[in-house]
Amino acid sequence: QVQLVESGGGLVQAGGSLRLSCAASGRTFSSYTMGWFRQAPGKEREFVGRISWNGGSTYYADSVKGRFTISRDNDKNTVYLQMNTLKPEDTAVYYCAATTSAWPTPNSYDYNYWGQGTQVTVSS
Repeated sequence: QVQLVESGGGLVQAGGSLRLSCAASGRTFSSYTMGWFRQAPGKEREFVGRISWNGGSTYYADSVKGRFTISRDNDKNTVYLQMNTLKPEDTAVYYCAATTSAWPTPNSYDYNYWGQGTQVTVSS
């Protein structure tokens, strides 16, 4: 089992950047594929991207491709979401999630463990 805690959210102007962190407990962090999701008010939870257990493979939603980058540091049990060129439509609560699946789909049901989320607000 793994516990996840996100941090780094906040208020930023359009065009700005933020880096979210997700700290994981447990000694098996490196065995998990990690994902990032977001949920805007009144909308369903949306896949943002994922990173493989060793960081060698990443996959992004089209809406963030080229602007967001996911990385991980297994020594620190932490996964990151670097968000650049932010847009007002990126405003949402951002969640990190973990799965034992090596190749999860973008469906949130493929992920077993979730953090509590961190708010990102992008002003126009």
